[in-house]
Amino acid sequence: MQNFPAPVPTSRLEISAKAYRQNIRYIRSEIGPKPTISAVVKGNAYGHGIAQMVQIAEKSGIRHFSTFSSDEAWMVKKHSIKNSEIMIMGMLYEEELEDLIRADISFYVFDFQRLQKAIEVSSRIEIPAKIHVELETGFHRTGFEWEDRERLVEVLQKGKDQVVLEGLCTHYAGAESVSNYVRVKNQISVYYDFKNYLSENNLFFNRYHTACSAATLIFPETIMDMVRIGIAGYGFWPTKETYFAKLKDLPKNNKNPLKRLITWKSQVMSLKKVEMGEFVGYGNSFMALKDMMLAIVPVGYGHGYSRLLSNSGQVLIGGKYCQVVGTVTMNAIAVDITSLKQVQVGDEVVMIGRQGRQEITVASFSESTQQVNYELLTRLPRDIPRKIID
Repeated sequence: MQNFPAPVPTSRLEISAKAYRQNIRYIRSEIGPKPTISAVVKGNAYGHGIAQMVQIAEKSGIRHFSTFSSDEAWMVKKHSIKNSEIMIMGMLYEEELEDLIRADISFYVFDFQRLQKAIEVSSRIEIPAKIHVELETGFHRTGFEWEDRERLVEVLQKGKDQVVLEGLCTHYAGAESVSNYVRVKNQISVYYDFKNYLSENNLFFNRYHTACSAATLIFPETIMDMVRIGIAGYGFWPTKETYFAKLKDLPKNNKNPLKRLITWKSQVMSLKKVEMGEFVGYGNSFMALKDMMLAIVPVGYGHGYSRLLSNSGQVLIGGKYCQVVGTVTMNAIAVDITSLKQVQVGDEVVMIGRQGRQEITVASFSESTQQVNYELLTRLPRDIPRKIID
């Protein structure tokens, strides 16, 4: 069999372990020493890579991970070397329940079908299932309704030997937005009504947890036994509103304690002279109004660089901002380097991150493309190599 050389990617992602440690220190300063921090790694760890983030998080003292689905949970299990706890918040298949229970992976139950199936499997294999009972408090996606409470108590009490009541949880409907303030406050009230009702019926849970990143930062009453930290762990404020809500409490010498982990780099593939009056790329969306020099960068929408950044995106070359000109294609962009001197093929190009004194943030992408941070990050393809840096 012929041996081929290792492929060289057109771009790469660098993930900062130092920045993550800083973010966890800040979160810990907000919540105090007791609550567990669960690192949310759904969406391929918000695009950062599950394998890389499990390694970074465990070295930072994290021992609990939250995933959306069972495939993500198995990825965490594969890469964990500290036997960290793993919790599935969403999708799993009933035929997986036995393997998940045997692997000591906990999971949400939010309807009677999953709850009763978990009890049935646990009874058969004689290993209790670790479950987190999710409550519907106003998000209206998953969770047991208030009207279900009597039946829920009955099923849990009857199956008490088959399940470990690992958590009682809910999810807030937009804690990151001031416009949802009343709705979130109502959810908190409903959660406590549920909690008190279950306690009155002798149903107590190992952990009570409701807080995502935004709730942790601006609704301190939601900080219970555990907080589920997603976007903030990766160095992003959930929204500008969240940041402004915290701004007055931040120290004068550190007005942004959350540090971005991710840097996205490529290189100049080729250089192209374009004369005044010529169109660049597909169609006629950009015409050179002067003689120009362009750098062609081998990153396009096939790599997660949105077409919506056509004629508006920016990259850094030589520590200077360079605008994308023409349409973003599947595999390449053209950027204006007319004002730069001595750019050469192979020079570093930064799509997200810092170069010299300048920086391109994910937020600047979001404003240009009408995407939120979460969407842009999770769309970064899994086959872009991710390298941990300290």
